[in-house]
Amino acid sequence: MSRVYEVMFIVRPDVTEEDTDKLIAGFSTTITNGGGLVKTVEKMGRRKLAYMVRKFNDGNYVLLTIEANGAGVLELERRLRVTEPVIKFLTVRIDEEEKRLAKVKALRGTRRKVSAEPSSAVVAPPVTAATPAPAPAPAAEVAEPVQAAV
Repeated sequence: MSRVYEVMFIVRPDVTEEDTDKLIAGFSTTITNGGGLVKTVEKMGRRKLAYMVRKFNDGNYVLLTIEANGAGVLELERRLRVTEPVIKFLTVRIDEEEKRLAKVKALRGTRRKVSAEPSSAVVAPPVTAATPAPAPAPAAEVAEPVQAAV
């Protein structure tokens, strides 16, 4: 069963752009050989890391959105783990999140349609001179500040 995943990995900052492209191509072929599909590849560029990882303070971020089965994702993670230029990676399943967001959007769309229609709201009767106005709420008593004994 194919599911949708986001795989983000960080490549060492001293790796050239061509080598990064080769890494991405290699990971993409791993996914397609496993019966998966690479939906998007986004190179996010060089960014500062939150903490030092393998003696590096920054790295090149790459985000892959893939559709694959569990075996394909396991093989990709294995390759990410043993590839020396990759210093960190994270895989997140996002298909359930996409379903939830689609459901929320559909619900919001129906609410907008309902709120756009004129409603028969209950209107309070107007206040007249014969109707007594409600009494104001009693004012809260103000306490004197207590001075500490020295």
